[in-house]
Amino acid sequence: MTEIQNKTELIKSALLGVAVGDALGVPYEFKSRDRMLEEPATGMTGHGTHNMPAGTFSDDSSLTFCLAEMLTGEFDLRVLANHFVKWLHEGYWTSTGQTFDVGMTTREAINRFMNGVKPELAGGDDEHSNGNGSLMRILPLVFYMIDKPVEERFRLVSLVSSVTHAHIRSVVACFYYLEFARLLILKTPGIYAYIDLQRDLPPFLNRMGVEKTEIEQFNRLFHGDIRLIPEKKYIYSSGYVVHTLEASVYCFMKTLNYKDAVLKAVNMGEDTDTTAAVTGGLAGLVYGAQTIPAEWMKMLARRADIEDLAVRMANMFTS
Repeated sequence: MTEIQNKTELIKSALLGVAVGDALGVPYEFKSRDRMLEEPATGMTGHGTHNMPAGTFSDDSSLTFCLAEMLTGEFDLRVLANHFVKWLHEGYWTSTGQTFDVGMTTREAINRFMNGVKPELAGGDDEHSNGNGSLMRILPLVFYMIDKPVEERFRLVSLVSSVTHAHIRSVVACFYYLEFARLLILKTPGIYAYIDLQRDLPPFLNRMGVEKTEIEQFNRLFHGDIRLIPEKKYIYSSGYVVHTLEASVYCFMKTLNYKDAVLKAVNMGEDTDTTAAVTGGLAGLVYGAQTIPAEWMKMLARRADIEDLAVRMANMFTS
């Protein structure tokens, strides 16, 4: 396989991994874990919470594709923010031309940008602005920064997250996720990637001036083995960025294939689409798009457009 073919397959697996997980979770969003345990998701279905057809992806994937589109050209936060504006007001990169399920922090940041605030300053920076809205869309950035020094990777993550979510907790969550994804791309087995991050990230974050109290927000990832935490009581799947990161790493680490990983994420309930999208990104990178169930892929909205986007990204990164 040539370099361009390999890069295309990796990017395609990441983008489709996010989108399929997202679409799988859309009908179940906001359902409790107890409800999901009674009637678990077993495959791709439609309607439900948002009354959308099967295969409809949400803002998680749409904003992921907006970032990927920016990365098919020069790195430019203003271009990215303009894509977000088009998504919110024109249905750009939506499944059906209809924008739905818009996060409040994301909407407010887009409005600030439209009112003249620089994109890197538009995101909410208070402690209450730590929903999962930047984590859910950040994965394409890993392909742009994979060979850059770690300090530059952290700077880039901070910039891209801060377009909507500028608090350091959201930045660190995004950084952890992309460092995990980067190691997976470099063929580090999942458990070893997890251990490597426990060793390397806390001292790095300390060196970068991140406050100790913020580093401690991630203690369940930085210490011990998250796989051993009792799921029912202590793995949360809310829209809080730390919960989403923990739940997604947990689902990825507790399963052995794409299908089981994303179904586990959906069946945790609550923010089902985002947990499954973030989990699906990691699982897609490891297991490949070819392992995503064919019946799910057939139902996925705009599959051909997503695959074309992957090709265009790969061409940019290998030119």
